[in-house]
Amino acid sequence: MAHLRPRLGLLRIFLPGVSAVRCFGTAGMEDMGLVMSRSPLERLDFDNVALKKLPLDASEEPGVRQVKGACFSRVTPEPLTKPRFVAVSHEALALLGLKGDEVTDDPLGPEYLSGSSVMPGSEPAAHCYCGHQFGQFAGQLGDGAACYLGEVKVPPGQDPELLRENPSGRWEIQVKGAGLTPYSRQADGRKVLRSSIREFLCSEAMFFLGVPTTRAGSVVTSDSKVLRDVYYSGNARHERCSVVLRIAPTFLRFGSFEIFKRADEYTGRQGPSYGRDEIRGQMLDYVIEMFYPEIQQNYPDRVERNVAFFREVMFRTARLVAQWQCVGFCHGVLNTDNMSILGLTLDYGPYGFMDRFDPDFICNASDNSGRYSYQAQPAICRWNLVKLAEALNPELPPDRAEAVMEEYLDLYNGFYLENMRKKLGLLKKEEPEDEILITELLQTMHNTGADFTNSFRSLTQISCPTEGESEGEEVCVQQATNLMLEQCASLVELKAANKPSIDPRELAVLISMAQSNPSLFQMISDRTIARQLDRFSTLKDLMETSEEELKTKHAEEWTRWIMCYRKRLARELEGQSDVQAVQEERTKVMDKTNPRVVLRNYIAQNAIEAAERGDFSEVQQVLKVLEKPFSSQPGLELPARVGRGGATERRERDEGEEQQQEAEASTSTARNAVPYDSKPPAWAHEICVT
Repeated sequence: MAHLRPRLGLLRIFLPGVSAVRCFGTAGMEDMGLVMSRSPLERLDFDNVALKKLPLDASEEPGVRQVKGACFSRVTPEPLTKPRFVAVSHEALALLGLKGDEVTDDPLGPEYLSGSSVMPGSEPAAHCYCGHQFGQFAGQLGDGAACYLGEVKVPPGQDPELLRENPSGRWEIQVKGAGLTPYSRQADGRKVLRSSIREFLCSEAMFFLGVPTTRAGSVVTSDSKVLRDVYYSGNARHERCSVVLRIAPTFLRFGSFEIFKRADEYTGRQGPSYGRDEIRGQMLDYVIEMFYPEIQQNYPDRVERNVAFFREVMFRTARLVAQWQCVGFCHGVLNTDNMSILGLTLDYGPYGFMDRFDPDFICNASDNSGRYSYQAQPAICRWNLVKLAEALNPELPPDRAEAVMEEYLDLYNGFYLENMRKKLGLLKKEEPEDEILITELLQTMHNTGADFTNSFRSLTQISCPTEGESEGEEVCVQQATNLMLEQCASLVELKAANKPSIDPRELAVLISMAQSNPSLFQMISDRTIARQLDRFSTLKDLMETSEEELKTKHAEEWTRWIMCYRKRLARELEGQSDVQAVQEERTKVMDKTNPRVVLRNYIAQNAIEAAERGDFSEVQQVLKVLEKPFSSQPGLELPARVGRGGATERRERDEGEEQQQEAEASTSTARNAVPYDSKPPAWAHEICVT
């Protein structure tokens, strides 16, 4: 860090948290060398503005409790036994002015970045918020496992692009999994290796895909253990406590403003700070002044300022969900407490990137109703914005909020079409028919079970028609069709995908009712039932189809769409003097918009299983791959070692772990390595994330 020059060493020796032995062990020039050998994490420059501007819980009483009239509660992170790094993100740590190698080489690094020791200047705290979970107001929630460590001043020379939407000049850092807080409810405040690795990798993956997101600087594991029942099946097992370092301008969320909510008419729950309207105003002032300074400067009238703020949050949210849809990302738990007030992707739990395109894709196995399915995300984000508007009332008049929300759908559609045109290489013209072309592409992908990521990536190889090519048109279309057929699902895969998930007897009753009493069926049915019946109908057709017939049908569908696509591409060339330049630009834009690699569940699962055996190399390699998602990286095409029992052992395992892993190995088949940019292997559909 350039602002901590050696000549300032003697002036900075006496700092909180630096032991007397370290301060007085030597004298003269030796002091300067001692200071420079301190942990780089002890040189972070904290300025914890949130704790100065927002009300703090007066009580420091340990244990779970209702916290009234406060936005934060001071907490004491619980130390881990033998914390050690699994991986660090050099790019994310650079936001704090840290070098990844220095942090990993620092003996105190895992201690500080797991919350086991507290850095000088850090003030551990937990944030109080509420939320609507699966559509129902849940009352007080809060940071049950996350711990605010403080806000680090932006180091000199930070890339202006990174600060464009972080004008505060500080990065908030959190550790997630550092122990109990007043908001832990019935949990223990801990996170385990699998969830920590998933959050770490996806936070960074989204950033490199160009999607607004919180960041992850490191993941630390330990010898501390907690008991977890992964599938709520009664088969609990001990897992290693692990901690993720999270970085963002702020982790305030929609639910932060719901702590003032009156008693909910359905659940009867109310926010812990109901009636404390002055705190709502205080929090609103803080958020706008710190993170939306242009709005603060441009709107002297308070109501107009608040309306402009809400419109900007709506704008960012619409843009964000459009980007999710265009990379096939499904969040999984879009509760109001998981919606960032800055329009960032926040809280990575049971997320998933789509493999086979399915608009009803549900990544969270606990989401039985499909409330947070892929295609529901834009509408759910709108619903959450309405709840934010309600939480801001009376600071935000309801009629003004309603007027802003009328802009949402057009904004979302605009962002979505803009991104999709880039994905299809439609750069020179915007035609009304483009929306139909995109819709028909997605329908063709759905009908044929095509891989979402790879199908879009393959579109680059479909050429634009040129003058004099009429004789070769049929050949070009056939080649393009064969290319897309490689990404389609087989008959076996489609049968498995369309198998209804409800009991066959229950399904039979529903089918009988739909046929014999349609009006009654209409009254009791919902989207979940309709989806099950659609699956059954599709499965019935598939059972009467051969593999060859299916392939012929798929080829016909793709040929029909490709011919429309090539006609649209031909119109891109109209009036262009340099056709080759247009072609090259199209390819370049498409290759920068359609990722080669995304964090599919099976890629994360391979890394998790290797890490649980003590081999962290796959986590580190996956991170390298995800840092360049649009490029091929020679030497990084395949996982280093995959399959249970296939990883290099790097530590001793205790008896319980060994028995558990032997049991897993005996019930699973060996896995063949597949490239990171390939369709998922057959075993991937068995992965269940809750």
